[in-house]
Amino acid sequence: MSTAKINTEEGVRRGFDRARWQCRLDRLRDQYHVPGAALAVLVDGEIHELVSGVLHRSTGVQVTTDSVFQSGSIAKVYTATLVMQLVDSGQLRLDTRVVDVLPDFSVADDEVTRTVTVGQLLSHTSGIGGEFTHDTGRGDDCLALYVEACSGVGQDCPPGTIVSYCSTGYAILGRIVEVVTGQTWDDALRDRLLTPLGLEHSMTLPEEALRFRVAMSHVGELEDEPEPAPMWDILPRSAGPYGRVLVTAADVVRFARMHLDGGLAADGTRVLSERSAATMRRRVADCRDPWSFMADGWGHGWALYDWDGVAGYGHDGAVVGQFSYLRVVPGSGVVAALLTNGGSATSFFVDLFQELLGELAGVRLPDVFAPPAQSPTVDLGALTGTYEREGVRITVGERDGVPRVRLELTGGVAQYSPPIESDLVAVDDAVLAMPGIGPVSAPWLPLVFGTLPDRTPYVYFGMRVAPKIA
Repeated sequence: MSTAKINTEEGVRRGFDRARWQCRLDRLRDQYHVPGAALAVLVDGEIHELVSGVLHRSTGVQVTTDSVFQSGSIAKVYTATLVMQLVDSGQLRLDTRVVDVLPDFSVADDEVTRTVTVGQLLSHTSGIGGEFTHDTGRGDDCLALYVEACSGVGQDCPPGTIVSYCSTGYAILGRIVEVVTGQTWDDALRDRLLTPLGLEHSMTLPEEALRFRVAMSHVGELEDEPEPAPMWDILPRSAGPYGRVLVTAADVVRFARMHLDGGLAADGTRVLSERSAATMRRRVADCRDPWSFMADGWGHGWALYDWDGVAGYGHDGAVVGQFSYLRVVPGSGVVAALLTNGGSATSFFVDLFQELLGELAGVRLPDVFAPPAQSPTVDLGALTGTYEREGVRITVGERDGVPRVRLELTGGVAQYSPPIESDLVAVDDAVLAMPGIGPVSAPWLPLVFGTLPDRTPYVYFGMRVAPKIA
């Protein structure tokens, strides 16, 4: 039986009008140039599935409810759940030091090497450079080799100071799972989560996905119809724990339903303790950038939301050309997952879920981030300079009084895009807005400026801290 408390406040409509939501899904998908989409919604204990559009614009193959998409960073919640299972078994604690499980682990900062904990990796508060993309091959030793290569990864900020989104940390967690269980991360996920939950259309390896209808990524400018990407998947196998669980929308909802039900599978099997399920959504830190992930806080795996006093949790995911969104409203017992394969996916998601969750759960998601119609005058002198973190160098300047930014990908992700330059629009004294770029699907991207406890200026971009270096 679900432990969720049903929201019975006046104005919340229960039930699911399938024809109405199919119409809205089709219309919004077309409006925002999204080639294909899959939606699954849990309401009143029943999962409803809707699809729209095509998996691949060149072939015209239609999206079906059993079509598989790349979930991107939603994979992190699966990895976090594996870790919390090991906490349940007493094999790990949140305060377990990484080096106590992985004796050869190291990063560039010796103190962080000695002290960083499992809990800090789960909550994105380790400060470790978060975008260390490193291809270590297709072998079962890919995560072991990845962790070995982390020895040169620096800090974006000191541990425990701020949420700085860290994919690197989740690859390290994946290796911890391997060492503790004696399985590869892929096998541990299958045996300990996917199989007990009956997720028959969820997997981790591209060759496994070939059994199903698979969504192709599409890329292009947001206002245009996107075209199929030159390749289906750009991630190495070592990215699995932070970026590659291949899923249907309904399987994502079934996974989230286990969390909603306090760790119980649909057949009553205990997959995760109720305590660990609660720990994953317990607030560890606030987010100083409430726009990039539309979250105002982070737990031990889940992004946390406060919708005008109504608590929720979830996660977003993105792999070039595919975008995924998961939201859970525990007070209403509502879960919704949307998977897409290109276009202006963020605007599509927000418009659809503002209506959907408003009607079914009585909450309103915030609007898509955008600068005000009349930009304020701000002192750009305090913001200009060069900021750098693992994978990205950000240079903020001005031209004829107009703020401007140059983004350069570095290291293992340098080949993904040439440098990007753009004018910026002021939002306030600490926030500038950059026009959206196709790979991230949003019409505007925030640059949020602040100062670390040691007085180092930084810019938040993609909810990742880049300290000022010049």
